[in-house]
Parts: sequence; structure tokens; C-alpha cells
Amino acid sequence: MAELKDKYETLLVRRERSRLHVTLNRPEVKNALNPTLIGELKQVFAALRDRRDIKVVILRGAGGTFCAGADLKNMEQSFTESPKSGERDPIAINNREYGTFLEAVNTTPQVVVAAVEGYAIAGGFGLLCVSDVAICTEDAGFAMSETAIGIVPAQIAPFVAARIGVPNTRHLALTAARFKGPDALRYGIVHHLVKDTAALDAKLEEVLKQIDRCAPLANALTKAVVMKVGSEPLSSVLDFAADKFAEARRSPEAAEGLRAFAEKRPPKWAGE
Repeated sequence: MAELKDKYETLLVRRERSRLHVTLNRPEVKNALNPTLIGELKQVFAALRDRRDIKVVILRGAGGTFCAGADLKNMEQSFTESPKSGERDPIAINNREYGTFLEAVNTTPQVVVAAVEGYAIAGGFGLLCVSDVAICTEDAGFAMSETAIGIVPAQIAPFVAARIGVPNTRHLALTAARFKGPDALRYGIVHHLVKDTAALDAKLEEVLKQIDRCAPLANALTKAVVMKVGSEPLSSVLDFAADKFAEARRSPEAAEGLRAFAEKRPPKWAGE
């Protein structure tokens, strides 16, 4: 099983009880995504896949910016050679890897909370759109900016569309429109809008305390059920949901939760 490392080159990772704080740490370039940063994020989420002692991941950016998208200097310098005959373009192969990473975040058993200030642009916007709960400041800036520089939001577009619908995604992607926190709330990109960084910290702690009340296995199984909605026939989803309900009901969590309810006390996991 993959393990979390003690130190990363482009991330700050801090464990706090059942919470894992993961901070993108390239503030000098507004936490732009490069291969090292994406690779380290992949390592973290791979390590979380089978962990139940961590039930929430908090994503944030160092230096007051969430993520300004791909490191364009790195993009400009890469893939100068044409693909060989009969082989897939290496640009396509590399691009697809970011989609694989977003899938991993989107389906991780933990609750993913994004705390956004500064900017969430392009690839950073896509990362925001695979969070379970998102909070942003009023002055945070957002955009699907790829088409304005002649490229395609290829790997983020499906996740954005799943979050806010195809019509809104078409509007944002085909205009490269820039917008602020109030519009992000209106679109449904974020769930909570706050005034400033201090209010962001306060709202984040409030959300984390709400998640503390939920059992980790129950959350993981619930997320698995919800993620199937719209991608499979309803009857199949309901069958899957019934199996997940049975798995949860036979778990020690359910026994503890029902006992705690009867005894009028918080369940043991609530203090983790």
C-alpha cells in the first residue's frame, strides 16, 4: 500500500487527527501545475485510496492563490517533436494523465474540501470542480482560460460539466470568461462564499466540524453511490446502493452510531 511521505517538493502536507491538509506550494508561480506538482498530488491520493483513518482532505494554495493552472513555460518547452507514424501523439498521452489524476481525486473515498482564494484558473479550476465541498472568497477569480491561448480544456471540461451542466460549461469554455466568487456560487461551482481569508478559515473549520460528525466508511460508501448517478441505469444504481447500505449496516461504525444515538452521546468517530 502506498504511504504518505514526510516531505514533498511542491506540497505542504499536514495531518490533523482524521484531517489531511494538502497545500499546493509553488507560490512564486501562483501554484501553477508542473509535472512535479501533479506527480506529488497523484502520490498523495494514491496513498489515500485505502485509508479510513483519514476522512477529509483539505486542498489549498500557498501564498493566497489556489492554483493558476498549468505552468505555461513548461508547456511551451515540451513536446517539440512530432508523433511517430502509427503512434499516438505524446501530447495526447500527457494530457490524458491529468484526467486520470482528476478521476482519482473525484472518486477518492475521503471528503475533499477546496478552500479557494486568489485564483482557480484552467487546470486549477478543474481541480476545484472535483472537490466535494468548496469555499471561496468574494474576490477569488475563476476562468476556463484555455481557449483564449489556443488550446482546449480537454481533461477538465467533463468534470466542469458534471458539476455545473453542459450549457454553463459551454458558456465558460467558449468565452474564456473571467468571473469572481459571487458568480462561482451562482453557477454552483462553490458551496460557500465568504468575505476574506479570515472568514474562509472560519467557514472551513465549521465545515470540517460538520464532517467530523459523519462516519468515514459511511461517507466513503455514500460518495460511491452518488458518483454512479447519471452514469448507469437507475435500477443498477439502486442495486449498488442497497449493497453499500448492507455493507455499512454490518460495519462497526453502524453499531457504534446506533448505540451512541440510543445513549444520547456523540459517536466515537466524532472526536477523531
